[in-house]
Amino acid sequence: MTTPPALLIAGHGTRDEAGAEAFRDFVRELGRRHPELPVAGGFIELSPPPLGEAVTELVERGVRRFAAVPLMLVSAGHAKGDIPAALAREKERHPGISYTYGRPLGPHPSLLTVLERRLDEALGADAGRAPMDRADVTVLLVGRGSTDPDANAEVHRAARLLWEGRGYAGVETAFVSLAAPDVPSGLDRCLKLGAQRIVVLPYFLFTGILPERVRQQTEGWAAAHPEAEVRSADVIGPEPELLDLVMERYREAAAGEVRMNCDSCVYRIAMPGFEDKVGLPQQPHFHPDDDGHDHGHHHHHGGHAHAH
Repeated sequence: MTTPPALLIAGHGTRDEAGAEAFRDFVRELGRRHPELPVAGGFIELSPPPLGEAVTELVERGVRRFAAVPLMLVSAGHAKGDIPAALAREKERHPGISYTYGRPLGPHPSLLTVLERRLDEALGADAGRAPMDRADVTVLLVGRGSTDPDANAEVHRAARLLWEGRGYAGVETAFVSLAAPDVPSGLDRCLKLGAQRIVVLPYFLFTGILPERVRQQTEGWAAAHPEAEVRSADVIGPEPELLDLVMERYREAAAGEVRMNCDSCVYRIAMPGFEDKVGLPQQPHFHPDDDGHDHGHHHHHGGHAHAH
């Protein structure tokens, strides 16, 4: 029987130490739950350990085959380009290793279940008051935001799937960076649609600078709009559903059954305003903690690195 590939978790990276520690905790918990499997995780940028260090750690434990899973909700530049490019670089650094690449996490039904739980918590949050009736509640789902239109569309897809069959008045979408509408504009839109009660739901896995910014902007807007009742929900967090979903993505990657979303990918299809991206070679981020020897001269690894 062949040994199953090791699980390599790839994270965004954050300047927020609590967020970085939440990721590292999550990777440790996966390792504890699956003692039969070598598990390691690292970041593309901003926080230690870099992805290369996680690969080296596994290689030193005798691992030759990896299944890499991006711990990301949407397929944006990181998942489409930076991680495949970083993995290609690791293959150069460690001749003899091979890897398959998993797909991003969202919007999986089990994550929608967690988002629904976060909304329920926010709606029943005030002691002594009956929880709000969902039919009176408009949800504002707030994504990270990207320069990639496909990634932003994925957040809209999550919003639609969250709305289906759950009885909320509506689920609107906003973004905390790089894409419109921003949080205040998203809240304005909810108000224009007649929303009296709004719950702002961050579409983020763990705590960090951006989810905190969502909360601050929500509080600022609420203070200026006393006519609306506004509450903030929590991030998804290291729930059992998330741990199970990562293993599901791992098994898909290990079995070579990954289906990436390439139909509306700017690196493959000329999209209005993004025509210059088609066929662009993908390059790894420079990670300040990475002690590799190819700093300053990026290797081009051919075209777009989606695994199919």
